[in-house]
Amino acid sequence: MTAGPLVVLVGPMGSGKSTVGALLAERLGVPYRDTDADIVTAQGRPISDIFVDEGEPYFRELERQAVAAAIAEHTGVLALGGGAVLDEGTRTLLTGLPVAYLSMDVEEAVRRVGLGAARPLLAVNPRRQWRELMEARRPLYTEVARVVVATDDRTPEEVAQAVLDALELKDV
Repeated sequence: MTAGPLVVLVGPMGSGKSTVGALLAERLGVPYRDTDADIVTAQGRPISDIFVDEGEPYFRELERQAVAAAIAEHTGVLALGGGAVLDEGTRTLLTGLPVAYLSMDVEEAVRRVGLGAARPLLAVNPRRQWRELMEARRPLYTEVARVVVATDDRTPEEVAQAVLDALELKDV
């Protein structure tokens, strides 16, 4: 059995998990994996379509399975979807792993992703919904995280370096 991922990134949509994850993987000389991309590949359709066609509970089950598989199989850098921490079993699987929570405030989220229609959970009144999502999820991100790295006003390279420093990892 492997030791699991070298780094796991959690955080809200738009926090930079995919971009920072790819940078970290490159700098550490390991593979990168994103559970949202795993789901899109397996389902052959975008996550927003899964939400519309099948509903959130169906998507969350796909997500739970994708995260469990990735934690069991992947030894590089792993990025989880923003809502993956909602599942208690997922939080249990993350126990003891090097998890970095990429945090940001709502103004940064608006600047980065515009909180637009491609985000199914933010379709109506996106600022209020983002704040409500974060109120529910922030304690869960904090619970699973070994380190918290603020991403506000930082480049992806600066965030990647902050994650390496916080987890005391050396790039290759």
